[in-house]
Amino acid sequence: MESVSVRTDRLGLLLEQFDQAREMARVRLEGLGDEEYLWEPVPGCWSVRRRAEAVTPRAFGPGEWVLDLGAADIPASEYTEVARQAADGMSVDRIADDWSVSVERVEEVLAHTGPPTPDETPVTTIAWRLGHVHFHFAGAWEWTFGEHRREPKLLVDFSPSAGVAVGRFWELIDRWRDSVAAVTEEQLDTVGFSRYPYSNDADYPYVNVLAGANLEFIHHMAEIALLRDLWRKRGE
Repeated sequence: MESVSVRTDRLGLLLEQFDQAREMARVRLEGLGDEEYLWEPVPGCWSVRRRAEAVTPRAFGPGEWVLDLGAADIPASEYTEVARQAADGMSVDRIADDWSVSVERVEEVLAHTGPPTPDETPVTTIAWRLGHVHFHFAGAWEWTFGEHRREPKLLVDFSPSAGVAVGRFWELIDRWRDSVAAVTEEQLDTVGFSRYPYSNDADYPYVNVLAGANLEFIHHMAEIALLRDLWRKRGE
């Protein structure tokens, strides 16, 4: 029996995990149509909308179509991260700037005791979730392997067309994978190898950043898969 070569190095494991998730996601995105892509299963969804029809205060994008984004805040799931930032010596002013919130909001989070009240997060469409992942990976690529200068919120031209959005998305994801595959062992251990501004990537060795990127990809693709299942069963 022919033996199968399996990589057990750090980068190999992360690439294998990403490749498996990517192939599963390709299958689950096949046949996505415009109506399903923009389907809002409940009132008040976040989605991709024309700029003139934006319903959220910080909707963004470089073109006619923008991605919904609400007011800046620190979600309950990130209270522990804020506490870690403070414990690591970050000033309250810097933490506030990092999260785009007021100093008072940071002080409120740091003073909180007990389990935080769960956030009331909006339901988002497939268009929003795909756009969010595209935006995240486009920015992470630019600020790791690119020129480290372009504003992340201007990197993705959002589209109401499922076919256009999916095609652009896979072009970016394939470029990301090729770039990651060339990362060296030294770069994996480099703190600040990624300078992505909408994150704390610069505070961690790049191997940790890659593990987080895989998680971001996997959990949003799983959410899209669930929405596709709900779309298929709607009205039954």
